[in-house]
Amino acid sequence: MPPASPQMAETTSWLTGPAAVDLKHVTHTFRSLDRSTVTALSEIDLEVRRTEFVSIIGPSGCGKSTILRLISGLLKPSSGAVSVFGLPVTEPRDDIALVFQRPTLLPWLNVIDNVTFPEKHKTGRVSKETSAGALEILEMVGLQDFLRKRPSELSGGMQQRVAIARALLQDPDILLMDEPFSALDALTRDELSVELLDILVRRPKTVVFVTHSIQEALLLSDRIVVMSPRPGKITENIVVPLPRPRGLNSMLDPVFSEMTSEIRSKVFTRARH
Repeated sequence: MPPASPQMAETTSWLTGPAAVDLKHVTHTFRSLDRSTVTALSEIDLEVRRTEFVSIIGPSGCGKSTILRLISGLLKPSSGAVSVFGLPVTEPRDDIALVFQRPTLLPWLNVIDNVTFPEKHKTGRVSKETSAGALEILEMVGLQDFLRKRPSELSGGMQQRVAIARALLQDPDILLMDEPFSALDALTRDELSVELLDILVRRPKTVVFVTHSIQEALLLSDRIVVMSPRPGKITENIVVPLPRPRGLNSMLDPVFSEMTSEIRSKVFTRARH
């Protein structure tokens, strides 16, 4: 991690680590039923190191979520290549978990059953090891007293904790998060951001995180990727020089404030043009 500096840090030093995710010259075009086309991404080159936390920010419609779906194997690029740990992505992988903006919980299942559902769906049963792991993770996210509650009995923040616990129980090497806190109030959003930081200290993961919040990106990330309006292109790779471990007090650092202003200027300037 480079030393703290009041200046915006932009460097290619992140390329020195092993690539967990690698997108090379990726373009993706969506085709509608009426045969019209929309190019969401154009010539994307992106490497993410193992255990690196990278946030992607940019204007709505610039292809941020499309990048996550390409990495996860839910989409195939129109051109270019996507690889994970050196292997081409051709289908969804067990070592990648995706957390959506909405928690997408099954309303008829309680908390513990929602968290263990992927294994039960895949194998027809839930092992003792998985049940024990689910209990451990739910305690980690503060839901140990709500195991038998259904989603309708939980707040929005608690529902999103369940979704995160479900993803973590798969013990993925790569965690993809698509604006997971955007529907929450500001206080709950900050609380979950700090909880995520704490979880990743105990269970390091490679994280690619989509957000519209510059402050959220700065608090969480090792690096921030800024994208242009559609068709999305990467315009900035910004290393975050704030020291770890981080918490809400990190937002009081003068570097945090300066970088917030500079990144906002970059994003808005690109959006206007």
